[in-house]
Amino acid sequence: MTIRPNPAELTAGARSPFFEPEHEMLREQVRRFVDEEVKPHAEAWEEAGFVPRAVLRRMGSLGFFGIRYPEAFGGSAMNALATVVYAEELGRSTYSGVAITALVHTDMASVHVFNAGTEPQKAKWMPGIVSGDVITAVAVTEPDAGSDVKGIRTTARRVDGGFVLNGTKLYITNGVHADLYCVAAKSDTGGPASKSVTMFLVEKGMPGFRVGRALDKHGWRSSDTAELVFEDCFVPESAILGEEGRGFYAIMKNFQNERLVLGAMAVGESQAALDLTLDYVKTRKAFGAPLWDKQAIRQKLSLLAARTEACRQLVYATAWRETRGEEVTREVSMIKALCGELVNEVMYGCLQFHGGFGFMRGSAIERMTRDARVQSIGGGATEVMLEEVAKRL
Repeated sequence: MTIRPNPAELTAGARSPFFEPEHEMLREQVRRFVDEEVKPHAEAWEEAGFVPRAVLRRMGSLGFFGIRYPEAFGGSAMNALATVVYAEELGRSTYSGVAITALVHTDMASVHVFNAGTEPQKAKWMPGIVSGDVITAVAVTEPDAGSDVKGIRTTARRVDGGFVLNGTKLYITNGVHADLYCVAAKSDTGGPASKSVTMFLVEKGMPGFRVGRALDKHGWRSSDTAELVFEDCFVPESAILGEEGRGFYAIMKNFQNERLVLGAMAVGESQAALDLTLDYVKTRKAFGAPLWDKQAIRQKLSLLAARTEACRQLVYATAWRETRGEEVTREVSMIKALCGELVNEVMYGCLQFHGGFGFMRGSAIERMTRDARVQSIGGGATEVMLEEVAKRL
């Protein structure tokens, strides 16, 4: 007798014991928003190269931009498990450019304002960040400094009343359309690299600051990405974000959250690809029978589903441990490496089972495969993450 897995059992799985009812309510809310307000319009955003500001304000009005922020700023003061739910469901949208636009704002850029900002800075910016009226970007990466944050060359020279910034930032998500930028620069080029980086708040339109060019990307087409140029850009003393010379540590600290979020997003992307492919192989016939009847296809999808579920549970468990204040640097590094590689493996296998259709522009799996490629690069390349794991073995 041949035992065949039920296709329904390969789709995203059982509810996790880590979550409370409010987390599941958030999941349903984000999923409904994606189905009703993202999927019907996102192809146009792919063509335009950015997500319209009205959509981002809508996300703010639904509470998505304030998940981790206090009620005083209009947020809901939830925890890392809520962030994971939010990121996973945006990943399941099949439009990762939309997902990363929102996630950079909520979990990679604005967190610098909340974590390190002075009370006047937070009072000025956080309400707009939560509402979606102020969109943020974080500017760390440079032509010669990606995962190696200590290698940045943008300088901040102290002058009367503040600093003058000079340098170029590259691959900055939300770079074209953001209103507020958290910029890393070396404020003391004579000191150790880890103690010379300072974060600054730079507003769009400041003299000496401009978008050098919008970048044309392989994937994530609906997220805008830019080169930023600083040419004698004066920022006042009040623009320092956190302590002078402590920017490197602020960046490293937030990488923990960023990498957890990217792992959750990759899990959502993987699950969406499996769901699409299961639907396809159950209806597509070859040699007189559905592709699902082929043992090799069933087994490959079953293995990809198992790996996706394993990554999902690692993400959930790590987020839960983070809420308890536990040290999870090793696990977060594992997540970033494992999930970044997994999502590419899933996309490769799923596109293969779509045959020639999967190779055509206009098919969801083709777009998703392009979008997934950067997951093993951005936010910490796989090789860098594995070195972080190795240090802690």
